[in-house]
Amino acid sequence: MADAIAEIRAFNRFYTRFVGALDQGHLDSDFSLTEVRVLYELANEDAILAKEVGRRLGLDPGYLSRMFKRFEAGGFINRGRTKRDGRAAALSLTKAGRELFDELDSRAASQVSEAIEPLDRRGIRQITSAMQLIRALLDPDSEERRSGKLKLRTPRSGDFGWAIERHGILYFEEKGWGPAFEGLVAELFGAFARKHDPARERCWIAELDGERVGCVFVVERDVDIAQLRCLLVEPSARGHGVGAALVGACTEFAREAGYLRMMLWTNKGLDSARKIYEAAGFRLIEEEPHQDFGPALIGQNWEMQL
Repeated sequence: MADAIAEIRAFNRFYTRFVGALDQGHLDSDFSLTEVRVLYELANEDAILAKEVGRRLGLDPGYLSRMFKRFEAGGFINRGRTKRDGRAAALSLTKAGRELFDELDSRAASQVSEAIEPLDRRGIRQITSAMQLIRALLDPDSEERRSGKLKLRTPRSGDFGWAIERHGILYFEEKGWGPAFEGLVAELFGAFARKHDPARERCWIAELDGERVGCVFVVERDVDIAQLRCLLVEPSARGHGVGAALVGACTEFAREAGYLRMMLWTNKGLDSARKIYEAAGFRLIEEEPHQDFGPALIGQNWEMQL
């Protein structure tokens, strides 16, 4: 926790410099970052109530009132009255205010464009994905968290490499499993990628709001038994039903492919996965201790009738 706090604070110090939050005049203007942020709210909604601006940005009403007086004196905003509440001031930008905002908005876009210009497409995608993840995890009202659009799709180029890497990293971070586990996952995905029967074997990649967050695949154990392998759900996507959707896709496919039973091998202590398996109808058949991945583990075989 202490390391996480230090890292977040270090990022905050970097980002305040990056956006010019400490500059006396933001974007080489006569306005502070807070004032430009308020202009953004006014520019993106006509006749907004002053108290609504304060609520959205968490600003002190007195401080905000003084700011609006400055904008009004500069000829940047108009004050009106709403039909619902004649006492409430509805604010909107004047022509001069709109021109001011458009200029500042253009400068802000240019600043970001110059900062990311040296990066390739992969680097830009990494930055935007990381920012979307931060919003989704820390802001309960963010669009990313509200939408939660889940999609299961067939693999594309790069998906298997991603799945292998995420298995290795997550199971090391969460369970302390060593490289031998990542090697096993690589072998399983490699064998599937090299040769599989599409009528009897299938892989799914889960996307949440367009980002890869999970995977699973089904292979033929024998003519009557399908095997579920390599179920993974990213920590950021847990609680969205991703694991249940992936396992459900496996069982539905196995039934349609003509299998009579489905089995899987996992390890004791993976409680989130266990709950998903039990809910789908799997039952624990046998257990056996091993140390294949470093720590002492108890391997488990689970099975369900289709």
